[in-house]
Amino acid sequence: MAYLLQDGRQVLASPISSGRYGHLTQNGSFKVLDKERTHYSSMYGKIVDAQGNTVAADADADMSVPRGGKFVPAPMHYFMRFNGADGMHAGYLPGYPASHGCVRMPEQYAIAFFNSVSVGTPVTVFGRTPTGRYLGQSQSRFPGQGGRFADPRFGPPFGPRFAPPPPPWWP
Repeated sequence: MAYLLQDGRQVLASPISSGRYGHLTQNGSFKVLDKERTHYSSMYGKIVDAQGNTVAADADADMSVPRGGKFVPAPMHYFMRFNGADGMHAGYLPGYPASHGCVRMPEQYAIAFFNSVSVGTPVTVFGRTPTGRYLGQSQSRFPGQGGRFADPRFGPPFGPRFAPPPPPWWP
């Protein structure tokens, strides 16, 4: 979870996906170093062929690209850098640590955090990433009901536990 504090009180909490094993999000005390509303990764993204079909969905910029294809940088909108290349930003949450070190959050929350913090705002990262298989990774993507994908990207963006932030947080 990511928490936004004002005068020491929690005013917003967001679900997150942090760095996966091998790319852990570093614990510690940091500050927001810069903010960029429309940021793209210079290191990670996907590789598409000449027709625009994805060839590698989790690609590094230095991977080989097929003739006519290209590397497409991953979008990291509402980016708030806090440690080296790591930052908080809008992104997909699969239900387990999955990033290369960044802290992903649903777009509505990333907007709220982005609009509430300034360069220099303190950031504290704590907790630990479990090693081994994460809960959710071993679950089937195809449930038995209705033939609908179980992938959370195809369901409602928020359950009752994580309602969107209240309207004053919108830009």
